[in-house]
Amino acid sequence: MSPGRGGDLTDLEWARLEPHLPKNTGRGGRWKSHRVIIDGIFFRQRTGIPWRDLPERFGSWKTVHDRHRRWSADGTWDGILQAVLTEADADGRVDWSMVGVDSTVCRAHQHAAGARKGPPRIPGRRARPAHHRGDEGLGRSRGGLTTKIHLAGEGGRRPLAILVTPGQAGDGPQLIPVLERIRVPRPAGGHPRTRPDHLSGDKAYSSRRNRRYLRRRQIKHTIPERRDQRDHRQKRGSRGGRPAGFDRVKYVRRNEVERTINGLKGSRAVATRFDKRVYVFHGTVTAATIRLWLR
Repeated sequence: MSPGRGGDLTDLEWARLEPHLPKNTGRGGRWKSHRVIIDGIFFRQRTGIPWRDLPERFGSWKTVHDRHRRWSADGTWDGILQAVLTEADADGRVDWSMVGVDSTVCRAHQHAAGARKGPPRIPGRRARPAHHRGDEGLGRSRGGLTTKIHLAGEGGRRPLAILVTPGQAGDGPQLIPVLERIRVPRPAGGHPRTRPDHLSGDKAYSSRRNRRYLRRRQIKHTIPERRDQRDHRQKRGSRGGRPAGFDRVKYVRRNEVERTINGLKGSRAVATRFDKRVYVFHGTVTAATIRLWLR
C-alpha cells in the first residue's frame, strides 16, 4: 500500500474516495487525472500556499484551481462528503452517541477581500453557485476581516455538517441551520439519518427557541443555562418554568467538538481564509472535512 507522499492520498484513502467522484462524461478525457488533481487540492488546502505556487508534480496550477472552484460552485464537494458519510455510517464509523455544536473564527487574509458583486461566471454553467452569499461571509471587527465556521461534530471528532457566516454572527441563532444540514442517507434506502442520540453545546446555544426546537425533534441535549436566563426564570417564580436539565458527566465530552475544530484548522487554508468567494471557501472547508473522514 502506498503511504502517500508529502500528504498525498494513500491507496486506502483513494479506494474510499474514488467511487464517489464524478465520472468522465465529457469529451477528451476531461477528468482523466482525478487523483493527481485532488492531491494538488489537498496539498494547497494543507499548506495554504498560493495556487500559482503548487509544485509541478500536480500539473498545471490553473487546472487544479479551476476544478476546485467548479466543484465548490456546483455542489460536487458537498455530494462527495454526503457519499463518504453514507459509507462511513454503513461501516459503523459514525459516533452518533454525542454530537457537539460549536464555532470557530478564521482570520481572512487581505487577498480575500474585494470580490466582485454577484454570482461568478462558470463556463458551461448557468446555475447559481451553491452557498453564494451577498456578504461573501466576511465580517469586520477590531482584528480586521473574519469568517466564522459553525459545525456539528460527531464523537469521533469529525464534522457532520458545516456552515460559513461572517465573523460577527452569533452562535445561538446558527444552531438550527447547522442541525438542519445533518443529512446522512442510508444505503438500503428510507429516510436519511438527521438526528443525533444526544447533543451538546455551550452557553451560547442556550435559548428558548433552540430548546423548543430540540424538544420538538426529540433530541436529548446538554446545554448549560446562562446566568441571566437563570436569574430571570427565578424572579418569575413558578411562572418561570423548571430549570433546564444539565448532565455534567455528559458535558465532559464537550472537548470532542473542540478537538474536531482543531483537526479542521490543521489545514492552513481553513485556519486562514485566502479565498475571495465564500462558496470557494466553503468548498475548501468541505474538502478538509472529507480528508478527515478518509483517514
